Amino acid sequence: MQALLAVTFWLIPFAGARHGAAAQRAAEGEVVRQGFPAAVLTGRGVDFGASAASLVLAASIGLAFAVLGALNLAGADLGRILTWIAQPIILVLGLIVMPGEIWTTRFVGAAFRKSGDPAVRDLDVGSMVEAARRAYPAWLPLAVITRFALATAGSVLVMVLLLV
Repeated sequence: MQALLAVTFWLIPFAGARHGAAAQRAAEGEVVRQGFPAAVLTGRGVDFGASAASLVLAASIGLAFAVLGALNLAGADLGRILTWIAQPIILVLGLIVMPGEIWTTRFVGAAFRKSGDPAVRDLDVGSMVEAARRAYPAWLPLAVITRFALATAGSVLVMVLLLV
C-alpha cells in the first residue's frame, strides 16, 4: 500500500505540471465566457497547475513512502518505527487536504461564497472546474481518489497490520 501511495504522489503532480497550464487557460476561458475577467481566479489563489515547490514536496513524499514500503517488505525494524511516524501524518493530511482535490467544485464554491466578494458571487464554479478537468488526462480523477483512499483507509490498514 505504501508503494502504491508513493506512485500516486508522483503521478498526480506530473499531470499537474504537464497539463496544469492548459487547465488554467481552460478555467480562465470559462470564467471569461461567463463575463468575468480571467484574473479573477489567480487573484483569489485558484491555480490548476503544479508549482515547483509542490512538485518537490510530492516527489519527496512519494520517495519517503516508497522507501517505507521497501523497508517494511524487507521486515526492517526501522521501517516499522518510521511508519508509525509517517503514516499518521499522511492520514491527517489525507483527511484535511486531499478532500479539496476530490470535491474541488464544492470547496472552491464555498470559498468564493464565504469571501463575500461580489466579483465571484455569481460565478458558475462547476462549469469553471469542469473546463479545467477536461484539460487533464482521463486517468487523473481515479489517481486522486486512489491517493485519498490509500492515505486514509490505507493508512489505517497499514497501522493495524503493524499492530498484528
